[in-house]
Amino acid sequence: MRNLLLSTGLAALLALPAGATDVTDLSASERDAFREEVRAYLLENPEVLMEAIAVLEERQAAVEAEAQALAVVENADALFNSAFDHVGGNPDGDVTIVEFLDYRCGFCRRAHPEVTELVEGDGNIRIITKEFPILGEQSVLASRFAIATRIALGGQAYEQMNDALITMRADVTELSLARLADDLGLDSEAIFTAMDDPLVETTINYNRQLGQRMGITGTPSFVFGDQLVQGYVPLPNMLEIVDVLRTASQ
Repeated sequence: MRNLLLSTGLAALLALPAGATDVTDLSASERDAFREEVRAYLLENPEVLMEAIAVLEERQAAVEAEAQALAVVENADALFNSAFDHVGGNPDGDVTIVEFLDYRCGFCRRAHPEVTELVEGDGNIRIITKEFPILGEQSVLASRFAIATRIALGGQAYEQMNDALITMRADVTELSLARLADDLGLDSEAIFTAMDDPLVETTINYNRQLGQRMGITGTPSFVFGDQLVQGYVPLPNMLEIVDVLRTASQ
């Protein structure tokens, strides 16, 4: 691309009077002629513009990836060692995945069975769930209920509730949540009592602030090792990422 543009520029400059080889020294008419030469070339060869756009996008993506990697490093403790979050899968796994989720998010629901298959099928992945309600009051209520379940009844009950909430189609209300807990054989009264624990709001606020620092604007968002990926990630891609992480650590 550079050679093509240089060729265009040289062709235009060769048509100029002797001694007028510095564009800044050109007269107004000579500059207009130069611009017309370049314009004509680009119109005849639009693929040059596409090349330039592709290079620009690659550079922007590289800058963004670098910034995200730095954000992961700067927030590593909050991401990987927070006492507010549930740790599932293999707590001693050689690969850690962090998921920011909202129970009312359609793509979170789509990702959930694939994340479950990845973690259970691998057996050596540590999965951290970040409650990150951003889609309104029902999302907040669902997250508060999930966190309260963990506080009142422990991690296993939280995993049951997490699975149930992510597949729940009914509106999230106190009544529907009570019925959901009862259907799971969980003590709904204990969960509702735990919802008044300050730790519930602290957890949500902590994760929201973390999300802001990380530049996370939607769900699901994942951290695979030192890589932040925002949006739904199909299972084959997750498998590939995990393989790359393991290879890199060897």
